[in-house]
Amino acid sequence: MINIEYIRDNFEAAQQRLAKKGFELSHGIVDLSAQRNELIREIGNDRESSNQLSAKIKTAIIDGSLNNHELEILKEEAREKRNLISQKENNRRDLEDKFHEGLLAIPNFPADHAPDGKSDVDNVVQEKWGKKPEFDFIPKDHVDLGLAMDIFDFDRASKLSGGRFVVLKGAGSVLQRSLVSFMLDLHNQQGYREVSVPYLVSRKTMTGTGQLPKFEFDLFKTEVEGKELFLIPTAEVPVTNLHSNETLLEEQLPTKYTCYSENFRAEAGSAGRDTRGILRQHQFPKVELVQLIKPENSWSELEKLRIDAEEVLKRLGLHYQVVSLCTGDLGFSTSYTYDLEVWIPGQNKYREISSCSNYEDFQARRMNTKFIRNETGKKEFVHTINGSGLAVGRSIIAILEQCQRKDGSVVIPEALHPYTKFKIIQPDGKLSY
Repeated sequence: MINIEYIRDNFEAAQQRLAKKGFELSHGIVDLSAQRNELIREIGNDRESSNQLSAKIKTAIIDGSLNNHELEILKEEAREKRNLISQKENNRRDLEDKFHEGLLAIPNFPADHAPDGKSDVDNVVQEKWGKKPEFDFIPKDHVDLGLAMDIFDFDRASKLSGGRFVVLKGAGSVLQRSLVSFMLDLHNQQGYREVSVPYLVSRKTMTGTGQLPKFEFDLFKTEVEGKELFLIPTAEVPVTNLHSNETLLEEQLPTKYTCYSENFRAEAGSAGRDTRGILRQHQFPKVELVQLIKPENSWSELEKLRIDAEEVLKRLGLHYQVVSLCTGDLGFSTSYTYDLEVWIPGQNKYREISSCSNYEDFQARRMNTKFIRNETGKKEFVHTINGSGLAVGRSIIAILEQCQRKDGSVVIPEALHPYTKFKIIQPDGKLSY
């Protein structure tokens, strides 16, 4: 959530910064803030006046300084004052709701060093790692490879749940489980604390990290006996919210978590895009990295987090590139994002496999997560950063397509051998150990 004081004191600068994200900031939110503050001041004055009237009536009753008629006039004035306060409180609540709703609709400011641009074509490639695989044959995509090996079953998944789901079988299921274990083990070694979290969360939790209210159309929602819960689109949501409405000690920062979860996205409006295979599913596994940190450390820690995520790709030997998203392609809640894009031979293009982002204090304000600064004893909002340890399904795609051989077999990266126990998936799905 944006700091309204900054917007009020620097409106034109805020307007220009948000315009880089394609958001038009109107003066209405500042006006609502002023009306809200004025009404709060009026109610405070009215309460003080009401208390003085009550004290005057009490004194008059005790010492008999007023006759009955005068006393009744005072009592009527007190009743009118209370009614006025009640009416103003109702107005304040309505105004508060409108103000809060308007504030929640404003995206985070892009960082000053984020590349300017309007769409993904303006994103900036920072570096590439590894050698792009070269084939002396036409490489197959993961769908053709997986179906031949009998590790994907889309038909039975569709029978169970409809489109954009998959059943992984045999080596496919083992490969997924192995990737998750490999990533979690690595991130534990990197200093992250592993957590397992609920996949169903409240509206308040979704609002804390910025998924609501803007992206409700893209979420799966459940409601049983009047209880509303949302299926998480990423473990970022419950993990970051672990410390909502908490004040941490400075010594507790940075707080670093890693978490495996299944993730659920309606993918509304994406019909016809990436529907082949497992690239874009309604349910998909992912390993997440989340940190709560002191504001002055968030940018240096983002670089370290990105390196932690990159280490997964390096150990798997997968060719990838690092991209800085331009202002027009940044997410609603993010201030700056690095995308790690892995090479997908079957599509002849790079595809995002991890986004590593700095939210600064945007999420912390929505969640009300603070820490006490030792030097001053004052409370400050933490900064939050996160990134995917990797999207597991897309890791499977990259392994199948980058590590394929001419005969249709796939060589499993050496780092996974202790987990898979097999080294090669043969074209017919048989395993070589």
